[in-house]
Amino acid sequence: MNALFASDNVTSACPEVMEAVIAANSGIAGSYGDDEWSLALKNRLSEIFETEVEVFLAVTGTASNALALSALAPVFGKIYCHELSHINTDECGAPELFTGGAKLIPMRSSNGRIDASDLAEIIRGSGNVHVTQPSVVSVTMSCETGTIYQLEEIKAISKIARDNKMSVHMDGARFANALVSLDVSPAEMTWKSGVDVLTLGGTKNGCLAAEAVIFFKPEMVGNFPFLHKRSGQLLSKMRFISSQLEAYLTDDVWLRNARHANAMAKILSEGLDSFSNIKLAYPTQSNEVFVHLPRDVIDYLNNSGYDINEEELDGKAVRFVTAWNTELKDITDLLESLAQKY
Repeated sequence: MNALFASDNVTSACPEVMEAVIAANSGIAGSYGDDEWSLALKNRLSEIFETEVEVFLAVTGTASNALALSALAPVFGKIYCHELSHINTDECGAPELFTGGAKLIPMRSSNGRIDASDLAEIIRGSGNVHVTQPSVVSVTMSCETGTIYQLEEIKAISKIARDNKMSVHMDGARFANALVSLDVSPAEMTWKSGVDVLTLGGTKNGCLAAEAVIFFKPEMVGNFPFLHKRSGQLLSKMRFISSQLEAYLTDDVWLRNARHANAMAKILSEGLDSFSNIKLAYPTQSNEVFVHLPRDVIDYLNNSGYDINEEELDGKAVRFVTAWNTELKDITDLLESLAQKY
């Protein structure tokens, strides 16, 4: 089967990242993050985000999200998130496990984004010993529906969180895609809008396996180094993770990759939308395209060699994902295949 468009996880690593890993594979270096690549990465992230940050690396988005939440939510805490959020639907209970039992409170909306007014209404129980305590709000950029929070939306959510003495976590698995879509600075999209902790993803946008938990307030780090170690994410040869992200963030590789993926998604979205019996489920604002496909079209594409993920259907929509290395021909081939049916 052809896994094109199935996910941005099916792609290879970009050349800059591979070259950096090979370069790091020379000689000896300090272990557990005590190496020149890890130090350079911390300095670069502080420069990019325009503030001193604390950085802890992981090799999966699930681990980085669950670890970040474990630093923010007590065992008796509530974590408010969208019902479609990755932490709620795709992480096999890791956030609950890593936090020691904190409760996810999924919220519903028509666009995949938490609405600030809905959040204000649902927060309850503070100080009541009989219920879990409001602790964290988690937002995703870009969202699981391929849509993007506007800065005003993030700020409104953050204000409600502050008013209720809660923290704000951002799942940035596709952070770069959201960033170039909004055309704002990393600082504006995070701590300047009230985000306390970011999980910055690199794996979907050109890295081999590299994610970072970034604290914008050093005082919030607390016992996180011990949580990091206990989770098995404190790699002894951390240079091979740090070198990936250092190369990824150098010379705007991450932004260039994301811009390309987003541009390909826009072309794919417009092409799919041109068919009368294919309807967009959500606006295409990043590198994910969600469409309503008739059953016969799904069967046709599967029989034509494409791998349509049935799990994405759930009665709502099918997902197509573009990536840093998606070629225009990949899109035209898909659209031409559909045109042959109609």
